Amino acid sequence: MLTTLFQHLRACMVMLMVIANTVFWGIPVHLVALAKLVAWRTAWKNACARALMRTVRGWIGGNLLIQDFFLPISWDIQGTEGLRPDKWYMVVCNHQTWADIPVLLKALTDRIPFPTIFAKQQMLWIPIMGSALWALDYPFMKRYSREYLAHHPDKSGLDLETTRRACRKYHFTPVSILNFIEGTRFTHEKHQRQKAPYRHLLRPKTGGLAFAIEVMEGRITHMLDVTIVYPGGMTDFWAYLGGKIQRVSVHIREITIPEPLLRGRYAEDPEFRAAFQKWIRHVWEDKDSLIDRLLKHDAPAARSPGD
Repeated sequence: MLTTLFQHLRACMVMLMVIANTVFWGIPVHLVALAKLVAWRTAWKNACARALMRTVRGWIGGNLLIQDFFLPISWDIQGTEGLRPDKWYMVVCNHQTWADIPVLLKALTDRIPFPTIFAKQQMLWIPIMGSALWALDYPFMKRYSREYLAHHPDKSGLDLETTRRACRKYHFTPVSILNFIEGTRFTHEKHQRQKAPYRHLLRPKTGGLAFAIEVMEGRITHMLDVTIVYPGGMTDFWAYLGGKIQRVSVHIREITIPEPLLRGRYAEDPEFRAAFQKWIRHVWEDKDSLIDRLLKHDAPAARSPGD
């Protein structure tokens, strides 16, 4: 009882500190974003963009300091050797909980270019966060159900066109594009509904990933396959903030994207699409086996002596 109460109190404290840090850095982010909006010279816009990145890095650094100071997490981060902040990367990761975001930031910040995500359009309405993502030129994706597209075929392909426009901005500046290719967070219900052929993963969705690689026109030649494992078991974000998660394992594998898959037409070429899907299935099979090994290896350490 007392342990649970303490975890809730810790989660409240950490959340309040993260909110305060977000508000603190949100003020300069919005001021610089306004200056960028009204600037008419390219040099001024570029200066504002650099200032935006510095403020965002300050915000992330503050959140990571809060996490390191208040959350008793033992980190096992492997595979960071050789990563470079001046290189283009495609980053894929398994997705279990919102805690994956701070875990990824812990593992990758300052090791690779600042990650760009394809955000759901609903995130625009999150106070401070939504407008900050807009100021940073993050692409917002509006997803349509199959039923909606059946009645509105003119909306088909809009997500891919958004991807095309967004990625063109990254042709001249190294960037990391983060893609949770499962499309949603893992749950056992979703896993059973999909009849996924993996033990710990949902089926990967490859269209957006292939399209992003295509429109980068050969600049992205390497993919970072990031695997996050919570040895004590998956839990929700609130439990993460409360310090319930004691250990986190992050394994990063740099994969060279096969040359034939760098410049293909995923939507128009069935053979290319089949080859790309086959490649990602192999990556996902390896990831599933790795998660299995990590969970079995860490199982004794994940249990307390009283268990």
